[in-house]
Amino acid sequence: MASNSSGYQYMRLARSEEPGITKDDTDDVPPHKAPYFGMTGNQLNVWVTVACTTAMTLFGYDQGVFGGIIVTPDFLDTMGNPDPNLQGTIVSLYDIGCFFGAMGAFVFGENLGRKKTFLIGVVIMSIGAILQACAYSVPQMIVARLVTGLGNGMNTATAPVWQSETSKPSWRGKLVVFEMMYNIAGFSLSNWMTYGFSFLEGSVAWRFPIAFQLVFSFILLGTVPWLPESPRWLLAHGYEEEGVKVLVALEGNGITAKDDLIVDQREEILEAVRIEKENAPTWTDILRGNTGNTGMMQRLILGAGTQWMQQLVGINVTSYYLPLVLQNSVGLSNNLSRLLAACNSVSYLVFSFLGLVLIEKAGRRKLMMWGAAGQCVCYICISGLLSQTDDPVNGAKFGAAATSFFFFYYLFFGICWQGVPWLYPTEINSLSMRTKGAALGTASNWISNYVVVQITPPGIANLGWRFYLIWMVFNAVFVPLIWLVYPETANRHLEDIDRLYRENKSMIFVYNNKEATQVERPQRFIDADRERIAEARRRPRVEVEDEDGSA
Repeated sequence: MASNSSGYQYMRLARSEEPGITKDDTDDVPPHKAPYFGMTGNQLNVWVTVACTTAMTLFGYDQGVFGGIIVTPDFLDTMGNPDPNLQGTIVSLYDIGCFFGAMGAFVFGENLGRKKTFLIGVVIMSIGAILQACAYSVPQMIVARLVTGLGNGMNTATAPVWQSETSKPSWRGKLVVFEMMYNIAGFSLSNWMTYGFSFLEGSVAWRFPIAFQLVFSFILLGTVPWLPESPRWLLAHGYEEEGVKVLVALEGNGITAKDDLIVDQREEILEAVRIEKENAPTWTDILRGNTGNTGMMQRLILGAGTQWMQQLVGINVTSYYLPLVLQNSVGLSNNLSRLLAACNSVSYLVFSFLGLVLIEKAGRRKLMMWGAAGQCVCYICISGLLSQTDDPVNGAKFGAAATSFFFFYYLFFGICWQGVPWLYPTEINSLSMRTKGAALGTASNWISNYVVVQITPPGIANLGWRFYLIWMVFNAVFVPLIWLVYPETANRHLEDIDRLYRENKSMIFVYNNKEATQVERPQRFIDADRERIAEARRRPRVEVEDEDGSA
């Protein structure tokens, strides 16, 4: 949780009663022993972001690559020309693998830590990519898709948590949205990759795009091992000395463990850990709703709900199948469908930058509500226009207009819905439940993703334009739901949300609670930070001499 240290005095002082912090612990490490290749502050934060961003780029690439492969003649011939139901099964079982990977992070992630969970996921995903590229039958491809999904589920459940816990509050939302923008970049890359390779003959047209996933794996295996563990995870698991050192490294700017900024961060985290332990319910309590005063069950549901809703707004009706949708619903040629899908991915990426600008200014609630409303309108127009494509005179014009609304849909989703559902579970859940909450949210995403991806080919084949009315209804329902029950998490410290739920024990509806819905951080939380720093300054301190004898 690195933050700007301006305004704080870099005092070489320490409280005499601070356990676990000595002069040796906080002195500068000699250059030849410096961890993280000597990088601190912004440099170190950048490399954590590189690792997390690469994982999300790989996630996006995987989402898009099969949309181009499923209409490749050599792939279809190799797999025995599967019917729409089997096509849906081949593509969607990847999401079942992702679900179990996320549940693996849910069960084991908190004990393993962020880095170890991440690395295990990368290795498993790499094995799956190799198996996919070497597949010669449907059973082989299904097994390979399951293995790849298992690794990706672990990665996507872990990367947002690791990023959130190493970022300062003002950058946390932007960085997670930035990662999801690279998710779109990966999606775009896969569309252009499959489009370009569609002009080649033979299995290289689909085997190379699948094997290209390994490039991202090499980047992750070259960065994650030497980066810092989450300081919150370290402090929560008794590694206080290591946690403080990571906080110092992430802050940079010559700061030490004795400076007020680090002391305040450490005490804020440890206070949250202490309160969690004193009030920690068992899983039986959580399932029964007996969670004391921290709203754990409700927060788990809200976090998972954002991921669940992300799928039910209809994004993966098109992300996995846009060329198929344009061929079968609109009636375009194979080549034109691929080209338009690739062009759409570029506009999707470009407009997602607005999400980066708005994520803190507009907040999480408004973005999700605006996005759902806009997406609802797009699906109304898509359904209405596609219902007229059988017109012998103007059918082509109606099809072209429907295609434009698929593009508009991606603009709304890219700006409003791409990043928030991956950020929200890491913010709404308490420290002890953050890994579980993020993993549960990711698992919810993947199981609902599986349902959507499985039903889309037969849905289009059997229902035609009426299939898109389903997603119109979901988007319409989500606008009031978000307004009623989802608290704002923008511009808060992660511990602020804990305090909000401790002080509002029976809070379910939030629309009439100003502190729960305002975008700006509540002033009393800012005042509490100042009081905590003032209290730390009033405590007895002793001067610690440097090696040259100076204080």
